[in-house]
Amino acid sequence: MSEHVITQVANGAGIITLDRPKALNSLSLDMVRALTAALLAWRDDSAVAAVVIRSSSEKAFCAGGDIRFFHEVGNATPQGGSALLEDFFTEEYALNHLIHYYPKPYIALMDGVVMGGGMGISQGGPGCGVRIVTDRTKMAMPEVNIGLFPDVGGSHFLSHAPGSLGRYLGLTGLTVGAADALYVGLADYYVPEARWSALGELLQATPGAGLRDAIAAFAGAAGSAGAGVLETERAAIERHFALDSVAAIMASLAGDEGAFAQKALKAMQSRSPLMMCVTLELLNRGAQMDVADCLRMERNLVRRNFEHGEVLEGVRALVIDKDNAPKWSPATLEDVTQEMVDAFFAPPWPAHAHPLRHL
Repeated sequence: MSEHVITQVANGAGIITLDRPKALNSLSLDMVRALTAALLAWRDDSAVAAVVIRSSSEKAFCAGGDIRFFHEVGNATPQGGSALLEDFFTEEYALNHLIHYYPKPYIALMDGVVMGGGMGISQGGPGCGVRIVTDRTKMAMPEVNIGLFPDVGGSHFLSHAPGSLGRYLGLTGLTVGAADALYVGLADYYVPEARWSALGELLQATPGAGLRDAIAAFAGAAGSAGAGVLETERAAIERHFALDSVAAIMASLAGDEGAFAQKALKAMQSRSPLMMCVTLELLNRGAQMDVADCLRMERNLVRRNFEHGEVLEGVRALVIDKDNAPKWSPATLEDVTQEMVDAFFAPPWPAHAHPLRHL
């Protein structure tokens, strides 16, 4: 269904290769559909005991959704509405749900850039998900940078991260490496770059039914990723990001002269004020929800976001015009009201008509 998704079955494993290197494997609607079709076909296929998803390029596993597509179709109709946009987010979030509850080992080789939608297709559930990171891993949920919010299940996996780590990642959108990914609980195993080709040989030689155990043994002997920045700065993260509002968090960061706090503050000062507030509310709510309810909530929010236009402005500034000067609405944190935030959570559909009601 997509020239950028290559699938094959070998030695009892279904293998998916993302092959859109020039776009860092950014997901198109056709790619989402091809991934879904393969996973549905293999779910009940006795010849497939495990699934491996990987990239054809060491630069990126997947950099997220195709934001140029979002901008193009979102501007094609009034209020950011488009049947293609509706289809993309409905089908992408359904794919995220399918992956989270996949009944067979789902092994994601998170090498290179893993951001946004790339996280959604790598965060398998605790029963069968196997997430492998490397020295090249650059992980982030950077949606607030383009006027969006952490979606693709981010309201669940960030809100269930230890302490305030998910808040830090969601509100700053900053990138972390392998050690931090393991510390936050967004990865399971680390394999150093020097051992990456050996891992590939192991995956090729091991029958699908034995892949999970073979990976655990291999990674256990491969060495440690060490301590990351988030572990080192955990006390500072809790001191600032456990506060109950974006304004309080930023004020607390402003009073901390440390380099870590100042980097976080600088990042937040460039983000959409409204979407940072929406993100904090999203994570607060997501902490009390299961995966399906989180994805339904996110589906509501993405509809409201495109109606508002914040993401269209963010993509324009970052990717289209590249002026890096988004005109956020509202422009300042002081102008964001609770009523504005609450409006994003108002369901656009009655429950019986929600596009993800069947999850």
